[in-house]
Amino acid sequence: MVQIYNDYKDHADFLTVYVREAHPTDEWQMKSNVKDDVCYAQPKTLAQRVAIANDFIKRFSYPVAFGIDDLDNAANDAYSAWPERFYIIDESGRIAYRGGMGPFNYNPDEVRAWLASRYGAVKHDPPTPPPTASPSAAPPLTPPATGMS
Repeated sequence: MVQIYNDYKDHADFLTVYVREAHPTDEWQMKSNVKDDVCYAQPKTLAQRVAIANDFIKRFSYPVAFGIDDLDNAANDAYSAWPERFYIIDESGRIAYRGGMGPFNYNPDEVRAWLASRYGAVKHDPPTPPPTASPSAAPPLTPPATGMS
């Protein structure tokens, strides 16, 4: 998501909305949450939800604008967003793209394709490997001193 944001932020506005916790410790915690140290109880107050969102933003240096659903889950209910989902809203406020529900139908490549069809594809050069020293450039080896003259 961050790469898509970086590629298209000059053409489109982006917003991530934090809705209900997907795998809270007090409901349906997964081993991957423990491994990644992302363990939270389901927030009971808006302040708790804000604290979890702030932890995510700081922990992952997340650059995308971030909204937080109220405890009545109005955004989640309106967009069927839980546990994760992409939407593209066009300039007239209509849904132009509705992604599948995550995690199994969550497809960032579809979002990229939609944005590319609208604003043009963004090409990335393949990463260049770090330079390696060539054998001819290495300094000559000197034999170790033996203490004999």
